[in-house]
Amino acid sequence: MAVALLTSSVSSVGAASSLKGKIVVNGSSALLPLTLQAASEFKKLNPKVKISASAAGSVTGPQAVRKGIADIGACDWDASMDVPGFKKFEGQVATPIAVIPFAAIVNKNVNVSSLTNKQLADIFSGKVTNWKDVGGSDADIVVVNRAFGSGTRVNFQIKALLNGEFMSKGSNYKEVKSSGDMKTAVETTPNAIGYIDLVYVTGDKIKALKVNDVAATEANVINGTYKVWSYGYYMTKGQPTGATKAFIDYIKSSKFQNGSLKKLKFIPLSAMKK
Repeated sequence: MAVALLTSSVSSVGAASSLKGKIVVNGSSALLPLTLQAASEFKKLNPKVKISASAAGSVTGPQAVRKGIADIGACDWDASMDVPGFKKFEGQVATPIAVIPFAAIVNKNVNVSSLTNKQLADIFSGKVTNWKDVGGSDADIVVVNRAFGSGTRVNFQIKALLNGEFMSKGSNYKEVKSSGDMKTAVETTPNAIGYIDLVYVTGDKIKALKVNDVAATEANVINGTYKVWSYGYYMTKGQPTGATKAFIDYIKSSKFQNGSLKKLKFIPLSAMKK
């Protein structure tokens, strides 16, 4: 997917202490940690700007922008274009703000460290139901999936499952609404497998699997060996203006991209330039 990478200076934003406005962000739970951190920093520079952020899945972002209830729709795909399962949102502009690595994750009790694309597809479709069939212990696999409308789900299906189908029911199937819910479900369910963006892979109750023996790391995304990643976008109704534009410019600034964004395990846009 062609992506225009834009840069901006912090000075134009940081000096705007008299900037006023209210910004409502809705959409991707994968991007929520980034949005919250950026909002915290931006509000210190611009105390007269109010920012609220919520996350119920990527598709709710551009939907909220279309309805006029959000200024920014956070989305894990370019919603100004058709993607599998979703028509484009007419009149919306997609601004790339980060690169998001995604990972297949398992409960800490699962003694498997790497799966191939085919093994992942077989597990998430329900074709393979026991860990012993992919090199693990004799135990039923519990599949945890994101609800339809999740950008993480869209990207994982395309890039990890190579467009394989998801199972949708069964005694060993669970469905969750957000990245936070996914982490909790896999942490608390023995023999569970799910998927999440890398920022949520913390603690010792879950672990990220290698895909085709390649670890889910920022370095491997950048060097091209790990394929399960996407650009994260902010969707706006037309080109952003005012406080909304200033906030997006701050997120795209080299200070934030190479500072807080990297600390949160996202990847700066500039790292993917060819």
